[in-house]
Amino acid sequence: MATMTTPAWDELVAAALLGTGRRTPPVTPRPGQDAATALLDAAAIQTVRGRAGLLPAVARHRPPTAPADRRPPLPPAARARLAMLLADRSGPAGGSRRGTAPDLTELLPQWLTAANQYGYRAPAALLPALLDTARGRTDLRPEALALAGPRALWLARLNPQWKFALRGSPAGDWTPAAAHPAPSGSSSGSGSEESDEGRGSNEAEAAERIWQEGLFAERVALLSALRRHDPDAARTLLATTWSTERAEDRLMFLDSLREGLSAQDEPFLEQALADRSRNVRATSAELLSGLPGSALAARMAGRARSCLALDFSAPRIVVEAPHECDSAMQRDGIVAKPPSGRGERSWWLGQLVEAAPLSEWSERFGARSAAEIVALPVADGWQPDLHAAWCRAAARQRNAEWSRALLGPPASPPAGAEASWRDPAKLLSALPPDERAAWVAAFISVHGLSEAFRLLGVCAVPWSEPLGRAVVDALDIARDAGSYPWSFSGVMGLAERCLDPDQADRLEVLTAQPDEPENGSPGAAGYWSEAFQRLVGTLRLRATMRRELTPDRRAAPTGP
Repeated sequence: MATMTTPAWDELVAAALLGTGRRTPPVTPRPGQDAATALLDAAAIQTVRGRAGLLPAVARHRPPTAPADRRPPLPPAARARLAMLLADRSGPAGGSRRGTAPDLTELLPQWLTAANQYGYRAPAALLPALLDTARGRTDLRPEALALAGPRALWLARLNPQWKFALRGSPAGDWTPAAAHPAPSGSSSGSGSEESDEGRGSNEAEAAERIWQEGLFAERVALLSALRRHDPDAARTLLATTWSTERAEDRLMFLDSLREGLSAQDEPFLEQALADRSRNVRATSAELLSGLPGSALAARMAGRARSCLALDFSAPRIVVEAPHECDSAMQRDGIVAKPPSGRGERSWWLGQLVEAAPLSEWSERFGARSAAEIVALPVADGWQPDLHAAWCRAAARQRNAEWSRALLGPPASPPAGAEASWRDPAKLLSALPPDERAAWVAAFISVHGLSEAFRLLGVCAVPWSEPLGRAVVDALDIARDAGSYPWSFSGVMGLAERCLDPDQADRLEVLTAQPDEPENGSPGAAGYWSEAFQRLVGTLRLRATMRRELTPDRRAAPTGP
């Protein structure tokens, strides 16, 4: 071994980084030993000396026992299937996917949803893999955390890589206190021997301790969980520290009030309109505008009514947009500065109409229905701004009558330059699922798939039989026409996930490779054949997964 005085660790590192040819290491090699080997020997000795000189660390407190999860376990076949799905850690496939094998990463979300419909719990041995997968895919987190149950939060406190689980409480059936167990050694009762009153007191104390002392992610999770179980208690808890919270934290906490929003939240939200933060004020105004009976909705309705009138002689709608955005309007959430390229008056008008209850307009326009109002001409070119605001209001207020009127019949031309204000996907979201699917099916039958991708994304899964038939027929027509196949890869991917698995046998005829059509895209026939084979294989795999999840003597739920 090299003979040397004890060199400084920094000197050894510097010599290693620069190389012994450029810097002489602070060691003396023994006979026959080169400088690089002597440097490594010295570094090894220093490392052992450092480890030997370490003082024993103070023993940590034992972590609390993992909370119990009394939900039923997965059937053996379903457990094996979950392990297989989690073993493929690659992200969702892109649109250029080839081959006939199903894409397992795209099936995992539906598998998790179906497992949660039965109320199963995830196997303890698979919890780390499940959390690792959810860490990399935010689209999986709600269902993954629901399946993982209360132990996901327990594990998240022990591994910083899983801290995302603390930012949103899973949609399980446990109470907030159960989801956040007290530290080991604290009083937690003894099952049936503890009275309901004592248990409630312990849960309240645990919630208060987390709210006052917990990490921000834990506080958000607690507030969200409490909001689901007791909305008034959640709002009261938030009010206790509201004035001392940071602006960005107030915004996150305020967002949790969306769930279970009711008239009881109005006084708190009215106070938040005077918040120092513009974002907090805007969010408060948005929430209040979702309460048609709120004072803010009434104020907005009064302002909007003053901007619109009916000219009975035509008849037509006459618009007088606001000439200023005063402080009262800004307090109620109206943003004064428009985006680039947008006029101030049209910007203010749109915000006022969007925030006003849609029920106001029937009385304002001579007791007309929504369809009759939408059909009225609008003077001076204000129709795009006015109808766009009504579209946003219909989507925000979930008003099916107005959404129906603004959508128009499926056979009408898709939203183009003349109707750029229309957003069919958002309007469809306000319709009942069956009506939504029927409208999209009729739209596809008339216009094909080029404008239908976003519309399909808002339809309930699995697709209804008419909608599924319309999609498959449109794909078949595109194939026969020799269309460029990669243009439809997104819709084909949706079909794999959303078609009813029972349709697999009916689609088998489409898997045969047809002759190349004249003037078609080169290689298109082979691609279409592969795509339809993958579609049929995926549908059959989904049917198998559904059977694996079905307990004995119980009917299968919808999906995956």
